[in-house]
Amino acid sequence: MTTPALEVRNLNRSFGALRVTRDVNLTLERGARRALFGPNGAGKTTLVNLITGVLSPSSGEVILEGQDVSRSPQADRARRGLARTFQINQLFRGLTVLENICMAIGERTGGNNDLWRPAGSRREVIEEALDHLESLRLVDDSLRLVRELAYGRQRLVEIAIALAQKPRVLLLDEPAAGVPSSETHLILDVVASLPQDIAVLIIEHDMDVVFRFAREITVLVQGAVFTQGTPAEIKANPDVRAVYLGEETHAHG
Repeated sequence: MTTPALEVRNLNRSFGALRVTRDVNLTLERGARRALFGPNGAGKTTLVNLITGVLSPSSGEVILEGQDVSRSPQADRARRGLARTFQINQLFRGLTVLENICMAIGERTGGNNDLWRPAGSRREVIEEALDHLESLRLVDDSLRLVRELAYGRQRLVEIAIALAQKPRVLLLDEPAAGVPSSETHLILDVVASLPQDIAVLIIEHDMDVVFRFAREITVLVQGAVFTQGTPAEIKANPDVRAVYLGEETHAHG
């Protein structure tokens, strides 16, 4: 048995008397493609904040590649290979796309702290950055300022920044939110072509996105795991439809 990329064990979080995360258990094997979805207010963002270290759990554990990181700061989890996209503050909107990616690579390698590094290593950083941009079809935008890009393409830049961190676990927080429908396919195509060795957890409330992407689905309702299974199992589950779509069953009259 290989060690899972990420494990969440009996995770709880309360704000005063309000329990927002309730005994959540979640496992991401290496290379997983799992979706976490549920209605608005289900506690998806709180759970992601607990996994990434924005919040500390009231009880329970977050295990990253076999290491307990439940009390570790965000930066330490990032160094261990946990990346989260779409924290908009990661983008320097007044810099070019290429500069944004180079800074992310420098952050990973420690190069940002070394102003006197030899030009050769700078060239390697630029080449690596261009590789990431090429894989996301962003090379033509590499010298444009981020703020000049359409919103959907800014989202692609955020994915490129996350990949530049060489993550082993990637959390995609509602990647298509706010993106015009004409550009949604760009995001979904990129998500579908992410490197197979990265474990990916996509946090979504759009069922179409979930069923297109996921091999496994966890449904979260009121801070607790309601059910999990394959897309076919989730689709066929009448309880999920009732909870998620608000369908009235005859039993409820």
